[in-house]
Amino acid sequence: VKRNIADRNMRADADLVAELYDKRTALVTELQGLQQKRNETAKAAKAKLADAERAALIEAGKKLKDEIASREDALKQAEAALEEAARQIPNTAHPEAPVGAADSDSLEVKRVGEPRAFAFAPKDHVALGEALGIIDFDRAAKVSGNKFYYLKNEAVFLEMALVQYGLNVLRKRGFTPFVTPDVAREEILQGIGFNPRGSESNVYALEGERACLVATAEITLGGYHAGEILAKDSLPRYYCGLSHCFRRDAGAAGQFSRGLYRVHQFSKLEMFVYCLPEQSDAIHEKIRLIEEEIFAGLGIPFRVVDTCTGDLGAPAYRKWDLEAWMPGRNGGEWGEVTSASNCTDYQARRLNVRYKDGDGRNKFVHTLNGTAVAVSRALVALLENCQNEDGSVSVPPALIPYCGFDKIEARR
Repeated sequence: VKRNIADRNMRADADLVAELYDKRTALVTELQGLQQKRNETAKAAKAKLADAERAALIEAGKKLKDEIASREDALKQAEAALEEAARQIPNTAHPEAPVGAADSDSLEVKRVGEPRAFAFAPKDHVALGEALGIIDFDRAAKVSGNKFYYLKNEAVFLEMALVQYGLNVLRKRGFTPFVTPDVAREEILQGIGFNPRGSESNVYALEGERACLVATAEITLGGYHAGEILAKDSLPRYYCGLSHCFRRDAGAAGQFSRGLYRVHQFSKLEMFVYCLPEQSDAIHEKIRLIEEEIFAGLGIPFRVVDTCTGDLGAPAYRKWDLEAWMPGRNGGEWGEVTSASNCTDYQARRLNVRYKDGDGRNKFVHTLNGTAVAVSRALVALLENCQNEDGSVSVPPALIPYCGFDKIEARR
């Protein structure tokens, strides 16, 4: 466990968890002893006794009651501390996940399509969006603050087209579609693996409520069956959810976070699967192949990356990233557009989602999640890869039936 924490570059304290567990166990044992002694004293006080003996037993019973209350309070505090410390322990990483803490430690395992050779100097999506009159960052900053944006004109139809395109791919693959709430209770966020409060939190907490704006539909789809026992023959369950996503930390300033790449709000179509433990590895591959299908269908070059341990995030056992070629970034670089994670039973244990096995015992399901389309980043890749020398942008043929036009041209 300590090695796994170190490999993931996290600050969980396994020794503290063990220490708190022992403390809690000792308090439980001590409390049970006091409760037994109280019961024996109460029973003895009911017998035929002299007044002095009965008074002594009653006094002893009062002292035991105070001691029990004190131990119960100490146990409550110890359990809360144990829960807090134990929740920091990340999921075990897949034995084949690359060990490392930097992006360069992740392993490229596949490449689909070749970066386009431009006969002109390609623009980035910010310049294209502003010139075409389809994105407005300046007025969004005035109204909402930095890292917000307006989509206008054809970009509005492109967003809807990307969602419709993704939904139709997933419908053919047997996914049940949802439009999910944009708010979730804190205990659901904690169960999924998000920290709902504190300086390290990446989500917006709602003042006066024990709830937050969701950072992904993974949260609301993962909480959908919290506290339930699912029928074994109903698994796997394939869900996809459309939601807005809200994230406080939009990244450091610089080329990587420019424009739409890192923003405080965006729309996303997310896949989420509940399955049996023996099914999760194969389903993880299936989710990644669906992501590949979506971006290959758009004609956008991408590579698949086996994410290193330091970039997995606490719930993930293994994670695949799809990184699209973004020619407007520093003369051309790869940028993450989707991820697919197998979280094994990490989330199910915290949310208490189980199934009844053939032997009649309740066991935890496995959960997986994957991005179908994160609209803002998909737009970055689409605009930059499909631009033309005259400043126009050609629409991928897969999207034309959903948006109704094949090209975005500068407004006159």
